[in-house]
Amino acid sequence: MDVAARVMTEARNDMRTAAPARRTPVEGAPPWIGASPGAALLALQRPWVEASELLRSTVWRGHGVPDGGGLPVLLVPGFLAGDPSLSMMKRWLRARGYRPCTSQIRFNVDCTRQAVERLERRLVEFTDRAGRPAAIVGQSRGGLFAKIMAVRQPDRVAGIVTLGSPNVDHMAINPLVAQQVRFVAALGTAGVPGMFQDDCLQGQCAEELAEWLDRPFPTDMPYVSVYSRSDWVVDWHACVDPDADNVEIDSSHVGMSVHPQVYRLLGERLAALAGRTASRPGEPGSGRVG
Repeated sequence: MDVAARVMTEARNDMRTAAPARRTPVEGAPPWIGASPGAALLALQRPWVEASELLRSTVWRGHGVPDGGGLPVLLVPGFLAGDPSLSMMKRWLRARGYRPCTSQIRFNVDCTRQAVERLERRLVEFTDRAGRPAAIVGQSRGGLFAKIMAVRQPDRVAGIVTLGSPNVDHMAINPLVAQQVRFVAALGTAGVPGMFQDDCLQGQCAEELAEWLDRPFPTDMPYVSVYSRSDWVVDWHACVDPDADNVEIDSSHVGMSVHPQVYRLLGERLAALAGRTASRPGEPGSGRVG
């Protein structure tokens, strides 16, 4: 049996393990449970509508949005996505006076350990240039990385905002997405470079991920987790983190990066961080700006 056939068979057999039922009341269940094909088609179209609404909104033009004061902001994309998926956010942040930085991720399918280590090197270089700690905005899997970096590099992180990130249970996802996850893992295990392997799902790498996410979150670091009950990719319950200020919006999963409510929230929360994080001589990240 070839790799593709094997992974599809395993995905069907292990679906309850890959994306277990959350045992929640029906009214709180993820939207894909019991949904019609028509509802699924509408959900696929929703991010385009949300992007259109953002471009027509006053927040996109900066009305009522405080100046960012040069706060550095590292942007981390989600699973199967790359930096271009956050290009509208990068453009908006720069226009509002922030200093955005991309993750240099082209396709977010790499081993978690390796991806986090590369991002941490990127974070260190970025904060050294900026002369102050950076905020991190991570979407979906990128939010997992954001939380891990905040725990591992607290002196380099001013605060984090996660968008639809299952930081409580990173496999609480739509069964179709679970199939994609296992397909990527099978390709990586078969030797395809740049892709995570089975070990990242059920081995030492997976155990490290769980250990990092279970570490105490820095008590003085702002952490905002944005979630939506209309999320067709991630079970919203897995985004409600006891460590976070959990904010509910009505958005699609992909559309969180282009949703007017998210941009209004970023304008408020990042501006507050900008006032807290002016560089101080002798601290990590101070001394060089450029």
